[in-house]
Amino acid sequence: MADFYDILDIQRSATAAEIKKAYRKKAIQYHPDKNPGDDAAEENFKKAAEAYETLSDPQKKSRYDQLGHQAYTSGGAGGFGGGGAGGFDVDDIFSQFGDIFGGGGGGFGGFGGGGRGGQRRVKGKDLRIRVSLTLEEAANGVDKKVKVKRKKQAPGVSYKTCTTCNGSGQVTRIQNTILGRMQTAAPCNTCGGAGQILNNKPAGADSQGMIATEETVTIQIPAGVESDMRLKVSGKGNDAPGNGVSGDLLVDIEVKPHAELQREGNNLHYDLYVSVPEAVLGTSKEIQTVTGKVRIPVEAGIQSGKILRLRGKGMPNLNGYATGDLLVHVNVWTPRSLTKDQKEFFESMMKDSNFDPAPEKGDKSFFEKVKDMFS
Repeated sequence: MADFYDILDIQRSATAAEIKKAYRKKAIQYHPDKNPGDDAAEENFKKAAEAYETLSDPQKKSRYDQLGHQAYTSGGAGGFGGGGAGGFDVDDIFSQFGDIFGGGGGGFGGFGGGGRGGQRRVKGKDLRIRVSLTLEEAANGVDKKVKVKRKKQAPGVSYKTCTTCNGSGQVTRIQNTILGRMQTAAPCNTCGGAGQILNNKPAGADSQGMIATEETVTIQIPAGVESDMRLKVSGKGNDAPGNGVSGDLLVDIEVKPHAELQREGNNLHYDLYVSVPEAVLGTSKEIQTVTGKVRIPVEAGIQSGKILRLRGKGMPNLNGYATGDLLVHVNVWTPRSLTKDQKEFFESMMKDSNFDPAPEKGDKSFFEKVKDMFS
């Protein structure tokens, strides 16, 4: 998927006014009424609208700048605007960004009159669920099947044009004020802004012609997600009445704590305990990673506090740029009780100068290691 900044031909430092100006320029260039029958132009028109929807919203822009398209994506299930540019309907764009087009979503600078913006399309209610993942699932990506209770249009339901607003979804009011006659537009109270009202209500349907259903939805969760991230599955929220568009399913991610691994961004931490003899003589140890167990060597004479770095064994970056490391923290385990023979052995070693602490110049202190970890 193309970068939103590239789509609008702007720098990442662009101001809100520059983003709006760039979008209007692209919208004029690729407007369907100016390019009749040109599928490529319509696709570019939708892409520009998707880019503007994200970059014009400070919160969405911040997440996009940090995470890219994956911030709201669940694989093929949808992007910021709902499944890439294909998730946008041209009529929705006119409805959402009518002010950009210089009016109520219709004429747009003389292109095509007011035909497109004549009827406002409402969107169904978004639904929200929470999905729990293991650290391994978050590291490798996973497809999760969840059951979602959502409202759908009942079989056999039909709608007719609202007579109050004549299908526009809005009513215009003219008021006399001290400044003169002022015209305001508001959603129609009769149809709720949908432009249509119920014509035929099937048995079991509610006042909007909806029935409650349960649907199994597959959520494609990309590798590298973290707790509190939100993915979006377009069109899997509640249906809207009439010719409205379905809402979205918002998926809040929760990554469960791991028994052995601690996550810090894209890096993982593992505490490895070795005995005094193992530290003195050297050994090999099997440790846990997010892709399975691996065996690593422990050199003879290793010191407690030593950090072994396993490159590329951490968490993948959500945008696929790189993979973090697994930092193995070595802890030499000192026994709390000794037999008589063991005690005599260590008492004899106390007289041996080879056992006296003798840190080398290159050995870093504990505080230096902590500083390195956070630098």
